[in-house]
Amino acid sequence: MYNTEITQASNFVKGVDSAFMVIMGISFVFLLGLTVVMIYFIYKYNRKRHPKAVQMEGSTRLEIIWTLVPLALTMVMFYYGWAGWKPMGKAPKDAMEITVVGRMWNFIFEYENGRKTDTLYLPKDKAIKLNLKSMDVIHSVYIPAFRVKQDMVPGKKDNFMWFIPQREGTYELYCTEYCGLNHSYMFNYVKVVEDSVFNTWYTDTTMAVASAELESPVAAGRRIMQNIGCFACHSVDGGKLVGPTFKGLYGHTVNVTTNGQKREVVADDEYIRRAIYDPNADLVDGFGRGLMLSYKDQLSDDDVTLIIEYLKTLQ
Repeated sequence: MYNTEITQASNFVKGVDSAFMVIMGISFVFLLGLTVVMIYFIYKYNRKRHPKAVQMEGSTRLEIIWTLVPLALTMVMFYYGWAGWKPMGKAPKDAMEITVVGRMWNFIFEYENGRKTDTLYLPKDKAIKLNLKSMDVIHSVYIPAFRVKQDMVPGKKDNFMWFIPQREGTYELYCTEYCGLNHSYMFNYVKVVEDSVFNTWYTDTTMAVASAELESPVAAGRRIMQNIGCFACHSVDGGKLVGPTFKGLYGHTVNVTTNGQKREVVADDEYIRRAIYDPNADLVDGFGRGLMLSYKDQLSDDDVTLIIEYLKTLQ
């Protein structure tokens, strides 16, 4: 069940909602007022009542009023917007830091103890700082229930967003910056739990180890590829997506361009490992440079070995 009552789901809800309501309220008053005045003018100054136009002199007082009143209302809207936004720029020093890695087309959440998940688990009532890192293009992390959004700009330093989850539940997190073909795949969940429950999940690795021991290398390889978004760009049924298909890849000949020279290589362990760590070294015919970035910092040698075991089954 997803949490449908999102009021005060984070410490920023009140400030953002206040700014929204003030701006909407002022806009509605003006919409109603201008509509009434327009209808009244249509009636009073219609052609039948005034067949001959009459020149009307200006009014200095009126000019001053319709200059100062909108200025004052604009400053009111600016103040509420500024008051809601300003606290978002400075995270508490004791905030729990989590790295969010975005790439086409998935998010991965990395915790300080090395744990990686595709769901953002958070403790209730604790300041959270998300350090945002894009591996390719501009993405944008948005958690509607928390009223927070921040662009992920490649190469930008000290790029973060922070908040304090204040209500248990499951919330949506997704990318709001169009980032290519499978932009809509960048959809994840945030799970907020009590601090004691989170600490158990955060520190207890026995369950994860037990699950890993029961999982076959093939299943583990597929899970890793699913988590890092491989299937958003590569098909397993022979279809062409952003990158070449995985079907029938392992052990077969691939036509590539290496250092400007065309050649044929066998897709063995060495080739796949190089394709993951240095994807622009051997460009497969029909696919351009830069479509995939290196996973050197994201996957260990053991992870790649499991991926290879899975690819062997796609014959």
